[in-house]
Amino acid sequence: MKTVFQDPTDDAFVQNPYPFYDSMRPHGDLFHWGDYNMTCAVSHGAVSALLRDRRFGREVPPESAQPIPDHLRPFYDIEAHSMLELEPPRHTRLRGLVLRAFTTRRIAGLVPEITALSHDLIDRFPTGPFDIIDHFAKPIPVIIICRLLGVPEERSEDLLRWSNAMVAMYQARKTREIEDAAVAATLEFRDFITGYIAEKRRNPADDLLSQLIAAEEAGEKLSTDELITTCILLLNAGHEATVHTLGNGIKTLLENGHRDITETAVEELIRFDPPLHMFTRWAYEDVELFGHHFKHGDQVGLLLGAANRDAKVYPDPNTFDPFRKGPQNTSFGGGIHFCVGAPLARLEVLHALRALFDRFPDLKIATPPHYADLYHFHGLENLMVSR
Repeated sequence: MKTVFQDPTDDAFVQNPYPFYDSMRPHGDLFHWGDYNMTCAVSHGAVSALLRDRRFGREVPPESAQPIPDHLRPFYDIEAHSMLELEPPRHTRLRGLVLRAFTTRRIAGLVPEITALSHDLIDRFPTGPFDIIDHFAKPIPVIIICRLLGVPEERSEDLLRWSNAMVAMYQARKTREIEDAAVAATLEFRDFITGYIAEKRRNPADDLLSQLIAAEEAGEKLSTDELITTCILLLNAGHEATVHTLGNGIKTLLENGHRDITETAVEELIRFDPPLHMFTRWAYEDVELFGHHFKHGDQVGLLLGAANRDAKVYPDPNTFDPFRKGPQNTSFGGGIHFCVGAPLARLEVLHALRALFDRFPDLKIATPPHYADLYHFHGLENLMVSR
């Protein structure tokens, strides 16, 4: 297996990681990324298979767990209840309870709100060049999350700040300052949402938080700790990924001169420049796959952004093709950890972009865009546009 060193915070890589992925694929389905000291899957076949292989999972095997520093204990005490980091049977129970509240009907019912919110934000666009990330991509998902949970929209700026601080824990540029900010944000969000959980228990309403409280499976309900962590997961995963998908998607559409926003075009946007580029798994047993012997306790990085550009699966993969037909991309993961918020994210992107380009078909990029140092996320610092 080839070992390669590529600093994930190097600006050339941050701006365009796809040539690096392309250079790895000829060496096989897997390579060893020296900077992470981790085997990584780079092909669509390997990433898709490992996402679904139950011999691998998200929960850290006890013998592979590292001691948690005292200053990070509050963060990981809350994350310990996240279904994203758990395997069956705990994962099955939590995901089942969340899906009882996060129904297809509830999500589909948000379409008029997404459309109206998009037009309201468009009405307030500045007259000169402006950053469409700040004025459009960021507020849509966080306001929708506020409405879903049944918490005041006036707190959306706080939720945005907390989300940005917490997800920075998963970025390659992590520092002690970032860690301290993530812990502080986690505790602030916990205190914020705990009060609303207590209120919704007393006075249920027609919102997701009340539905999560009421959801029951086999006589079990979500505990307060599980409710807090689930709300954090919905905020962070639902917000961060959708902001980057909208921002990267608008950039792609403007650079390619495409304005017809169909479901097929949205799926291609999600494939072409996805918001999450790496998702990790742990090996739960010794297993031979793709010419490599994984040992129990090994960690593997699944490079979602690379899988989506695999020429064996997607002809001319580095070209944006809004009419592309092909297998499902890997941007939302796969298997039992497939993103529960994928239907909502697709709806938000579809209807927000339709509203945007219905109103401003001549929108154009005003200043060359720059991606932020966020890996393993992938999103723009800003996107200056003009009408």
